[in-house]
Amino acid sequence: MPSENHTLSATDAALATLLRRAEPCLWLNPRRQAVLPRAQPVAGSSIGLDDTRAAAARFARFAPLLARLFPELQATAGVIESPLLPASGLHVGQGRLWLKADHLLPVAGSIKARGGMHEVLEFAERLALRHGLIGAQAGPDDYLALASPAARALFARHTVAVGSTGNLGLSIGVAASALGFSAVVHMSLEAKEWKKERLRQRGVQVVEHAGDYEAAVAAGRAQAAQDPFSHFVDDERSLSLLLGYSAAALHLQGQLRDAGIAVDAEHPLFVYLPCGVGGAPAGITFGLRQVLGPHVHCFFAEPVQSPCFMLQMMAGQGAHPSVYDWGLSNQTEADGLAVPRASLPAAELMESLLSGCFTVHDDTLFRQLVQVLDATGERIEPSAAAGFGGPAMLTGSDSGRAWLAEQGLQQHLARATHLVWTTGGLFVPPDEYERFVQRGRALS
Repeated sequence: MPSENHTLSATDAALATLLRRAEPCLWLNPRRQAVLPRAQPVAGSSIGLDDTRAAAARFARFAPLLARLFPELQATAGVIESPLLPASGLHVGQGRLWLKADHLLPVAGSIKARGGMHEVLEFAERLALRHGLIGAQAGPDDYLALASPAARALFARHTVAVGSTGNLGLSIGVAASALGFSAVVHMSLEAKEWKKERLRQRGVQVVEHAGDYEAAVAAGRAQAAQDPFSHFVDDERSLSLLLGYSAAALHLQGQLRDAGIAVDAEHPLFVYLPCGVGGAPAGITFGLRQVLGPHVHCFFAEPVQSPCFMLQMMAGQGAHPSVYDWGLSNQTEADGLAVPRASLPAAELMESLLSGCFTVHDDTLFRQLVQVLDATGERIEPSAAAGFGGPAMLTGSDSGRAWLAEQGLQQHLARATHLVWTTGGLFVPPDEYERFVQRGRALS
């Protein structure tokens, strides 16, 4: 239920009814600001564009080492990035639809390659600097020393741990084990068996929990706190994760320019991002708003049974609602989005940046997965399909159309760009993916 000290508006009260019924709905952020300060407050600190650039620079310093550790990165010289793909075969009404194809990200196969790998690299860099393996002014070629026996011996004395429903665990486990760390992933009940097995094949210790995502994170955090040589990647609280995701905005800015896509008052950009605990979409939204300004509008997509971020944004600061409080089950086939409570730092950061959130039925995820396959040939997992309902929710609902009119956007829709961020699917086993397709076709 809502916090006792938070009174719902009439609009939020109507949304609350839809939320409790687990029906698709749209929430629009009344606190979004067009003009932003140079730094945004978050978790008792503040971050700005310089922090995003620092994260991108860290990826660049590690690129030669990553190319050596992961053969699949040799063709890109160690750069971990995804293509921007046109999707004209998918109808969005007015405007053009594109995919930011993070389902094709190498190494981890999902958007989590961004934040997860950034935090592992930052931890490795901190250890290497402290122990004199690299100097403060070291360049990318110097970072090859972190593949040396001395570096691996140092890293082997440390553990990197994380709690995950699957994709974050894959990115953390794969990156940490490749560098020589002992890696431990606490997996919640929603995690798919194939993701657990892929981790085990990399030598990662998988700890299975009977509880949900929140319970797995709490268990991992508590275990890591008992070991001074253990670094816990905290998806609910980490700024390093968030900034790793934000670095994507700098690369996307160049991709948009290369594709001839303008982002300005007459050419708005609408971005639709699947959302679990919120760190990944919040980081990307933060980066996009810093880089592209007020004419980019970001919306988070959540399953109807797991709308933790929408609930948090409705409640405001000072409350921390759970989907269970609202009579929802947190059960969804979108395993990466099955989260009962949102990240408080992510929600705090989104207070003035996010345009809105919407929810989607599981059946819709499978139908959209098939539509993406038929229109583009791209293979995505169910959670990655969540964003595709965004354009219709925005332009096909009364609240969405009213918001577009209020924002002065309705008249520019014909020149708008809709960008759906696909978040995972590269490593889904063929038989598992075929089951997704069969379910989607049966529902179409």
